[in-house]
Amino acid sequence: INTWAFGEWDILSTSTLSSIPLTIAIWMKLGLAPLHFWMPEVLQGVPLMTGLILSTWQKIAPMSLLIQISQTTNMTLTTTIGVASVLVGGWGGINQTQLRKIMAFSSIGHLGWMLIILKMNPSVTLFNFTIYIMMTSALFLTLMTMNVTKISQISTAWPKTPTLAALSMLSLLSLGGLPPLSGFAPKLMTTLELTKQNALISAGTILLLSLLALFFYIRLTYTMSMTMAPNLTSSQTTWRSKLNKSPMVALTNLLSIAILPMTSTIMILL
Repeated sequence: INTWAFGEWDILSTSTLSSIPLTIAIWMKLGLAPLHFWMPEVLQGVPLMTGLILSTWQKIAPMSLLIQISQTTNMTLTTTIGVASVLVGGWGGINQTQLRKIMAFSSIGHLGWMLIILKMNPSVTLFNFTIYIMMTSALFLTLMTMNVTKISQISTAWPKTPTLAALSMLSLLSLGGLPPLSGFAPKLMTTLELTKQNALISAGTILLLSLLALFFYIRLTYTMSMTMAPNLTSSQTTWRSKLNKSPMVALTNLLSIAILPMTSTIMILL
């Protein structure tokens, strides 16, 4: 369709007729609502390392294409899909007990935040996507290190790796967007940009819908850090356990927690 309209294969010269099916195909690739049904089931059936790749690396190419054609996308359709993704991402993860499905719905919700600001300011979308990759990578690597896939298994993580459990608790709160953690920066930048564009209804709607996702993040945090026996920490930790040094886990957790002061610098670079 694009070749017939312009006589060239360049994606930057996209007609309105060809941009709609192209964006819908990219949304399905990313797993945005209502084209998200494959995402939770596939993520549940793969190992954690494959889930990490599906949630981060696989989304880089379609997101880069979406940013390139952002100016030709339909504003109303983009906003509707973005709000629907935030709703599905929060509502779908509430009753889940499998961590991989929770991460799938978390991904859908975060992509909704990226999509709703895409046409107004693609740089904010790129910033959101960068922070999302950091936070998701940190949590997946933490789950791989602790070897847990269910909420019921998280409560046993503290005696084995108390430091990692504390860091993962902060990473979960960062995914929820609580200040002063890194996850607060994308929500702040998105809300400010929507306010500047007088999209107050969209900003208020996604802020309220994000409380649904915050609920299951706090539930995971509660399960991980507060469902412990009333004993001393030293008596709970395992003795002479094997020490696994994971520099990548430490680095990603640090980035997912403490990058908020560098927000302005990152935005300038983008």
